[in-house]
Amino acid sequence: MPGFFFAMIVSEGDERLLFDRVQEQNLVRQYDFLTTCIEIGLIQGHTALDKYTLWALNHVAVANISQFGGRFREEPIYVGKHLPPHFKEVPELMDRFISTIHENWFNWTLTELAAYGLWRLNWIHPFIEGNGRTARAICYYLLCTKSGSLLPGRRIVPERIRDDRDGYVAGLVAADRAWHEGNLDFSILEAYLARLLEAQLRDID
Repeated sequence: MPGFFFAMIVSEGDERLLFDRVQEQNLVRQYDFLTTCIEIGLIQGHTALDKYTLWALNHVAVANISQFGGRFREEPIYVGKHLPPHFKEVPELMDRFISTIHENWFNWTLTELAAYGLWRLNWIHPFIEGNGRTARAICYYLLCTKSGSLLPGRRIVPERIRDDRDGYVAGLVAADRAWHEGNLDFSILEAYLARLLEAQLRDID
């Protein structure tokens, strides 16, 4: 019917095994798409990153899980003890997020850029679902494009973040606390990413 669409959605409560399989398949597809984005970014330069790339990465990450993938949220959302900004602020905050990356491309190191991207996207929480997966993808995009190559290693940084949640959460909390106090300081998260990146680069077959 015109004006209506129906999405095939599986929820965690329907069938956990199917839900987990869909998530894993989405991660594979997201990495394939992310690799293409990195290749484009390496050719076009630091301004290649835009909100459309973010929308697409999120859409792939939550396909068949969320009906609102690939668009900024238009409702409140709650994340543990963190209260993300009002949804009406999201478009401007995301414009500022992208501008900050562009403006600091030649001032920050690759791990500083990646840490900022990882933290700030999680802090804004611009999507209904898949914010962490999208933030980790952008983190890796920034690491690779800033370094000038698709980085080698059998297990990439986003996978290592999933295996080391404590360091990830601690870095996000520290950056949140600094921001609440009026400071931009993501140094703890940056040091954490630097360790993971070093481990990836050592883990070459």
